Amino acid sequence: MSHPHVIIIGAGLGGLCLAQGLRRRGIGFEIFERDDSLTTRLQGYRIHVDGQGDAALAASLPEHLYRLFRATSGTPRQLDMTVYDHLLNRLTVNESDDPDGIHMSVNRVTLREILGSGIDVRFGRRLTHYERHAGGRVTAHFQDGGTATGDVLVAADGVNSAVRRQYLPHARIVETGIRQLCGRIPLNAETRPLFTDEMFAVFTPIVGPGGEYVGLGPVEFPEPIERAAARLAPEVRLSGARDYMTVSFGGRLPDISDKAEVLERISDWHPNIRGMIEHWESETVFPITLRTSVPIDPWPATNVTLLGDAIHAMSPAGGVGANTAMRDAATLAAALAQGPEAIAGYEAAMTEYGFAAVRDSAANGERVLGSDPLPI
Repeated sequence: MSHPHVIIIGAGLGGLCLAQGLRRRGIGFEIFERDDSLTTRLQGYRIHVDGQGDAALAASLPEHLYRLFRATSGTPRQLDMTVYDHLLNRLTVNESDDPDGIHMSVNRVTLREILGSGIDVRFGRRLTHYERHAGGRVTAHFQDGGTATGDVLVAADGVNSAVRRQYLPHARIVETGIRQLCGRIPLNAETRPLFTDEMFAVFTPIVGPGGEYVGLGPVEFPEPIERAAARLAPEVRLSGARDYMTVSFGGRLPDISDKAEVLERISDWHPNIRGMIEHWESETVFPITLRTSVPIDPWPATNVTLLGDAIHAMSPAGGVGANTAMRDAATLAAALAQGPEAIAGYEAAMTEYGFAAVRDSAANGERVLGSDPLPI
């Protein structure tokens, strides 16, 4: 059986995971990314990889790259989530619903660089539209005037997907009412005393009196990542990274953009919390408006399909967005090994678990972050 030639739009975690899965199966592909490199834009720092994400990476990566992923992934010290108020009084402890499962804290750039190893990404290529042909082929058109033609087109181009806008124009992306400033601080002898042991969990929320919050997520590497790469995959060049804590400030905020404005808003919060913000590395701070997709009914399958945030963007309150995208990638790679006709089965499964994750994440966001309810 001859395999389809696949055009992948987007080289985020989902697109690169798909590329690795296709390469592992000997399926031809081209992958295009609008940014100029894997590190052009700040897109977040720590991600939580659970059993679904781990299984997807194991199914997609060559064995030595999967071992490198594991060697550069930290294990949270705590699985139960402690919720604090702005004076660092413990409000509740939410027990983990998966205490025996896999939970890893991963540096996003490191994982993206591992996923990009051996993949020829065509950077600086922004999709404008695609064209489906009567003979079953599909052509992607790019802003620079170039094109790429294949048998299958996969939208892995994120929440602002150009493919989705053309293919499923009725699919909505809505704001949740929450804005965040995200940053990170190095974990060292000066900063570690700011945090209790319980704050080295998968995620820790600190809730203020007006519904504003600070969210914490640690990344502690088992060993220096350069040493891990030299030992397991010498061909991989990883950007240097050291232990850090992701610290975000969010809520129903006006347009705030810097540390001084946040410190003014939390002037009466616990000194340790103010210390966390004071230690933000200024060059790492960026704003983000939290958005979510709105689940839609199934659509007829064609040779154009989608994965990750391109179809089921979700609130980070569920901690499963990246895992779901990588699950999509592994599922789709396995389907495409059977031919384009297997896309229908992939989409039936993906929309069921993907939109379930959207709903669960929206409910968590409403409960923990004060987000708007998911529109019906």
